[in-house]
Amino acid sequence: MKQGSIKRWINPQAEGIVPDSVIFWFRRDLRLTDNAGLHAALRHGKPVVPLFIFDTTILDPLEDKSDRRLVFIRQSLERLKAELEQMGSSLLVLHGDPVALFNQLTPLAVYTNRDYEPYARRRDEAVEKELQKRGIPFQTSKDQVIFEREEVIKDDGTPYTVFTPYSKKWKLALTDFHTKSYPTEKYFSQFRRCDPLPFPALTDLGFKAIDVQFPDRVIKKSIIREYKEHRDFPGIEGTSKLSVHLRFGTVSIRNLVRVALTTNETWLNELIWREFYHMILWHFPATDKSFKPAYDRIVWRNDPDEFKAWCEGRTGYPIVDAGMRELNATGHMHNRVRMIVASFLTKHLLIDWRWGEAYFAAKLLDFDLAANNGGWQWAAGCGCDAAPYFRVFNPYIQTEKFDPDRKYIRQWVPEFESSGYPKPMVDHSFARDRVLAAYKEALGSI
Repeated sequence: MKQGSIKRWINPQAEGIVPDSVIFWFRRDLRLTDNAGLHAALRHGKPVVPLFIFDTTILDPLEDKSDRRLVFIRQSLERLKAELEQMGSSLLVLHGDPVALFNQLTPLAVYTNRDYEPYARRRDEAVEKELQKRGIPFQTSKDQVIFEREEVIKDDGTPYTVFTPYSKKWKLALTDFHTKSYPTEKYFSQFRRCDPLPFPALTDLGFKAIDVQFPDRVIKKSIIREYKEHRDFPGIEGTSKLSVHLRFGTVSIRNLVRVALTTNETWLNELIWREFYHMILWHFPATDKSFKPAYDRIVWRNDPDEFKAWCEGRTGYPIVDAGMRELNATGHMHNRVRMIVASFLTKHLLIDWRWGEAYFAAKLLDFDLAANNGGWQWAAGCGCDAAPYFRVFNPYIQTEKFDPDRKYIRQWVPEFESSGYPKPMVDHSFARDRVLAAYKEALGSI
């Protein structure tokens, strides 16, 4: 099945609807409205078959068969399928290797939106090559970002590696055209008419169904207006909770930028940070290496027992443990706390940032390679526009500043004041001196 066979939940009709149609391939854009690639497909003039592929290259390595992201994706697809079936169409869902699957389908053309991650780029190049053998066009559109690839670069043609000048250029380049919605609804009559198509259960994919609550797909302007004042306090509802929807494209980036422009510039800057990291990933796809090569000379301690304690929220630092327990329980972690726990792992424990990055990649509901890699390298000091290596977050000061009443800590570490709560696994002052010595030895005069 891994090689791309049409699995058992697909009846013969599914293959029959593809000839004389064009395919729109959903990936990180699980919505019908304001979808650039879907808009292009619907305007092609031939019936459009909506397609989603559960890609085995991505799914097979996932160790947690109760992965919340699969539940979110399936729920989003259920919503898509229901919307399509109200129009007399349906959603074709396949499972396997995309290249092998497209080898079995004969559409007139394939449309999709661009994905900038290294694996996605290789996959799309292979799919396009396979389709070209049979004269089938493969058309891609920009949808998940406002500006992509080389659209915001320095005057000399090189990519920015510092956020502030990038953000200034980004804002100068922005026009109403870039935030205008694609009117896909005008062309919904172009969807291929068919009976409802079969839909796989999570067990068909090798995963378990679990009960999990996801953030609403709602833009809460009241929260966004107060974002600058409230965003750093994990004990209050001060963030939009839209990151998972942005990650999987259940909301439109154009819509979010329009809201940000009229509501809160600090929130707009966060959206620009996301695009900055996507631009960095496009130009510098070697995510397993430090952006600043000298940092790969650091001698990490990489103590597996200490890493396990960090993962499980047993460090003896309540703010760190609260963040890790929130992550493990919900797949979410407040952004301020993400910085604190990342600094703690890399600076207090001297554990390679790649270990933490991989753990977040496995656990975060909103995992995005560009932002995750960029954030971890920022914390470790080795990334583009990173915090200086000598910045070592003091968990106690961070707690006093951002969770002074311990509301967040009490929610996730209720025993933190009891005798049963572990002592700090390392003294802050000792850890700071140790990491500075290790960095200085590796970096020399840098």
